[in-house]
Amino acid sequence: MKLSTLHPLVERPGPWASVYVPVVTADESTLRRRDLRARHVQGELRRMGADEGTRRVVDDALSALADERRNSPYVLFAADGDLVCAEPLAEGPPGDAPSVWWSRLPRLTPLLEYAHDEPDCLVAYVDRAGADIELRTPAGRRPVGEVEGKQWPLHRTASADWSERHFQLKVENTWEENAKAIAHALASCQEQTGAELLVLAGDVRERSAVHAHLPAQGFTRVGDSEHGGRARGADGRLLDEDVNRIAADHARHRTDGLLDRFGDGGDGMEHLEALVEAAREHRVATLLVRHDGPDAAREVWTGTDPDQLALRRTDAAALGAEQPFAARADDALLRSAVATGADAVLVPADSAHPVGGLGALPRWTYS
Repeated sequence: MKLSTLHPLVERPGPWASVYVPVVTADESTLRRRDLRARHVQGELRRMGADEGTRRVVDDALSALADERRNSPYVLFAADGDLVCAEPLAEGPPGDAPSVWWSRLPRLTPLLEYAHDEPDCLVAYVDRAGADIELRTPAGRRPVGEVEGKQWPLHRTASADWSERHFQLKVENTWEENAKAIAHALASCQEQTGAELLVLAGDVRERSAVHAHLPAQGFTRVGDSEHGGRARGADGRLLDEDVNRIAADHARHRTDGLLDRFGDGGDGMEHLEALVEAAREHRVATLLVRHDGPDAAREVWTGTDPDQLALRRTDAAALGAEQPFAARADDALLRSAVATGADAVLVPADSAHPVGGLGALPRWTYS
């Protein structure tokens, strides 16, 4: 998943309140259930030793977001009386009660499961005359471009007369020129947004024509949908389903590729000592996490700086940590990944690798 939005969580010390809130289904008992949830969170934070200021700001945030993000799960991170981060989730924890932690590091690992690995995606609504281009990200969607191609001639006739066939050739030339213009605009949008995916929506002929003119380099994957369109009132529900399916297939394919690189004979690292050293030296390109692995909950030692990371307290102190503290290995490595611009991927529970549940692919390999 993209970790860039989590930088505020590594730029200040804890301890941290991390609260993952499941979906609230609206019914006649909604208000009572919200109140029970808030009491549950306050009781857990008080039991764990959270300070009054942080408990208060979490309670205020739960009240404020209950209506704003109704029926949508989200996560809160708070420290020292400040709400530092509130992010929407693709899905929430099971059950009705929020999952609550009070710890020296923010509890980051559940994000890999609940936020999902959704790549940025351009959706192009194409027809013979042009296209409307939309960017979809985990934060929402917005228009990023419009193409108005040649408007005449656009429509063929049914006549077989020679002059009419000549006119029809002009029509097809117009379609082809417009498809080239759309492909050029999409390539420019990709450069500006960095979107990995492109979904072309419209009739098959227009989609195929645009696809044929896309540059070889750019999008990681290009998908098609026959649903949606530029016409006013077009139903986008089935298009949304297609976009979600294409994005999920892409994420699955990407994870499979990473695991192939990581596997037997690959260049992956998975012993905790090697991972800690690689993180400390900023050599981790992609962190792989299987949250049920035994290494995920192992104890490591760290300090206020993410680079102050070691297996032993004395080693963390030697790295400059004035008051080293113990933390979960998965959260400490994820904090390092955020700080160093690395990526992080949740691997399926039935994966053979990484054996201990934590692994990494390096930024570079040694020959």
